[in-house]
Amino acid sequence: MREALELSFTTHDGVELRYRHWPAATDSTAARRAIVMFHRGHEHGGRMAHLVDELDLADFDFFAWDARGHGQSPGARGDSPSFATSVRDVQTFIEHIVASHGLLEQDLAVLAQSVGAVLVATWAHDYAPQIRALVLASPAFKVKLYVPFARTGLKLLRAWRGNFFVNSYVKAKYLSHDPERIASFDGDPLIARPISVNMLLGLYAAAERVVADAQAIQIPTQVLISGADFVVQRQPQQQFFERLGSLRKEIHILPGFFHDTLGERERSHALSRARRFLLHCFAEPVLRPSLLDADRLGATCAEAESLAAPLPPNSLRDLYWRATRAGLKFGSRLADGLKLGFSTGFDSGSTLDYVYRNRPGGKSAIGRLIDRNYLNSIGWRGIRQRKLHAEELLRLAMGKLRTQGRAVRIVDIAAGHGRYILDALEGMEQQPDSILLRDYSDINVRDGAALIEQKGLGGIARFVQGDAFDRDDLAALEPKPTLAVVSGLYELFASNQLVGDSLAGLAAAVEEGGYLLYTGQPWHPQLALIARALTSHRGGEAWVMRRRSQAEMDQLVEAAGFRKLTQRIDEWGIFSVSLAQRVS
Repeated sequence: MREALELSFTTHDGVELRYRHWPAATDSTAARRAIVMFHRGHEHGGRMAHLVDELDLADFDFFAWDARGHGQSPGARGDSPSFATSVRDVQTFIEHIVASHGLLEQDLAVLAQSVGAVLVATWAHDYAPQIRALVLASPAFKVKLYVPFARTGLKLLRAWRGNFFVNSYVKAKYLSHDPERIASFDGDPLIARPISVNMLLGLYAAAERVVADAQAIQIPTQVLISGADFVVQRQPQQQFFERLGSLRKEIHILPGFFHDTLGERERSHALSRARRFLLHCFAEPVLRPSLLDADRLGATCAEAESLAAPLPPNSLRDLYWRATRAGLKFGSRLADGLKLGFSTGFDSGSTLDYVYRNRPGGKSAIGRLIDRNYLNSIGWRGIRQRKLHAEELLRLAMGKLRTQGRAVRIVDIAAGHGRYILDALEGMEQQPDSILLRDYSDINVRDGAALIEQKGLGGIARFVQGDAFDRDDLAALEPKPTLAVVSGLYELFASNQLVGDSLAGLAAAVEEGGYLLYTGQPWHPQLALIARALTSHRGGEAWVMRRRSQAEMDQLVEAAGFRKLTQRIDEWGIFSVSLAQRVS
């Protein structure tokens, strides 16, 4: 048996998580390859150690973490600040493996089970990693809670008493038929029964989103389903597989298997399939479908067309949205945010700046209450988190440029009022050498210039009018920027031709080795509300958005000549912020 090295890494919020590393058993001259394993809920990476030898992949390194709140990693047992925090832990773990163990992301594959499989599927959806393959065993997309209305009850209890813990009802004999696995489960002091309600409800929410939008995942994927699973439901696993956007995918239903698919008595049937799939994926070139024409063909194109289509007159849906629009119009007479949205567009720079400031206003206490509810909608909460992520990556890019001894020349081609750029500079010891803010709107240029003066940055910053989609105009920017920013713009325009022209102009303008900060919107739970009830800045027409998956957005950026370095995304998976570098 291969011996494991006990190691640790520091995740994104400073917590030190434990993991095991099994180095390859052979000295191969070929490029190193690795399998990264993610355990099921309540367990830890040591419970997957048997797979290192049983998969018989001697040329591969193996890694297995203890998720926070599990095994030897710190934190309350079964808890995490949020499900999204644990998803970002996955990203940080992969980044650590690449940076510390001399491996490339495209030479990694992931093997995950149950809750670990949902974490990994969410990560694949939200971060669009360039790994070689996924093997997901009994993904816990929908846990069988058995008690009627259990999920609703847990939500109500959490609202009343805050986060709390529930214990797993599952006995070892319902996880596996293997007597050794049953005994080791019952005797393992590192296995913990509790799971926090925050994590359980977060698991449900993320699973629903990922199953509904599995078309966004392009990674070659194998799904292994236990045929006699007492813990999770089969239908969502099959729906996930059917909707996968992967060119290479396969599903196996294993009759009689309990939930611990990879630890069942007859697990050789599952492992032989996983081994074959993994070896084939590593033997073939990485093949991902091109998404550069996804604005003209595919799921998000069809979705946007459906949202733009008129509803049958006087149908229930038509009546519902007419009533919704009337209610919002009435609310705009009392609430300042709604009034601003209808007058300038809910996607305008003025509305965005109002959302950033997050100070409800209106006529009377009722108007302010309406405005508070409006500002607390999930979309606007995501926008404010996007601002924080943009500021974080701006500071990161500026720090990289300073470390390299290069000038910091910033350009934002659609800055709105420029608040997130200017706020990111607060508290910095060394200011940028220059800041050029641009926008199409006279109002935004006027108000943004006033904000520059208000913050005392007139010596280094200026605001001018400009077209963010004029390729030649962008390419001619002088002095050449070392840090370009496009935030909240491309999400408003369906055309990849427009986005490609804009990115090509920036690629011509940004110095080699310089940086690009860009945003995306891979998911939004309020698309119908936005399309049917809100208006855009373009003459008050309906605000219909076409989503771009993270994979599509990253492909557009890569096609222009940038290499993605890192990414942030909010806990709901709505708005992403990424940093890329200009390459030759």
